[in-house]
Amino acid sequence: MSTGNAIAALLALCAALASAIGDVIRQRSAQEITDQQVGHLKLFWLSLRDPRWWGGGAAAVANYALQAVALAVGSVILVTGLQVTALLFALPMYAWLTHRRVTNWEWMWAIVLAGALAVVVIVGDPTEGKQHAPANTWITVSAVLIAVLLGCVLFARKFKGRPAAAVLLAVVAGTSLAVFALLTKVLVEVLKADGFHAVLESPALGPWLVATLAGMIFQQSAFRAGALTASMPTMTVAKPLVASALGVLLLNEHINAGGIEDVAVIIGVVLIVIATAALARGEAATIVADAGGADRATPVPSPTS
Repeated sequence: MSTGNAIAALLALCAALASAIGDVIRQRSAQEITDQQVGHLKLFWLSLRDPRWWGGGAAAVANYALQAVALAVGSVILVTGLQVTALLFALPMYAWLTHRRVTNWEWMWAIVLAGALAVVVIVGDPTEGKQHAPANTWITVSAVLIAVLLGCVLFARKFKGRPAAAVLLAVVAGTSLAVFALLTKVLVEVLKADGFHAVLESPALGPWLVATLAGMIFQQSAFRAGALTASMPTMTVAKPLVASALGVLLLNEHINAGGIEDVAVIIGVVLIVIATAALARGEAATIVADAGGADRATPVPSPTS
């Protein structure tokens, strides 16, 4: 692994820790802020009036700042891929807060996740692209993403009160945060090349702000939309998968592997998805069961998004 990737990996792990801390606090805020059924913007407005949300928000800002620094020296694939380790930090953290024991099943999947990540990062050694995709590719990908996300929001309203609503809103949140990571990478490159004034004039700044706000709003909404076993795995897996795909399509990033190494990386990616989903669903199911039922219309606090 190159020195740049090693530094980026360390910063990304610190960002994941901050993310885990922030999500624990914000999820508690989302569940306890009101007993009424409220819309996305109303929930976000209520959250802004809750001191706990601001505490979680401070940790989220630390997460975003560390991601930005990591993206300055590493690829989107590497940095966002390591964000799933937030689950590993949240596992003992939530167990300590709730005075429950981490099961052998949970530790097993945690070890699988850590091992699979090590394989992808070390063997694959993701690298930054040398040049961005043409403007028409950016426009096409953006149009498709916007159409898909709007469809998810509309269908979430149709399936309100069902698990499908939580999944759809989690897709919107995870994808928005993936776009945030991608555009952060773009803005960091602009900052390094031309200075802060160029960032303020960059066409990526507006979409970056929109993606940031959309990620925060729909993350809170997904926490309340349905069972956590539906929303948590979706958000956790969607962000690195979408960000990695966008990194390849728009920033020309790639994995440095060949032959048997390709097979190892593919298996590692598959295991990351399976282990992340298993951990997220297991944690969410335990939390819901402890609260008195897995099919409640309003989810209960969860360790991480």
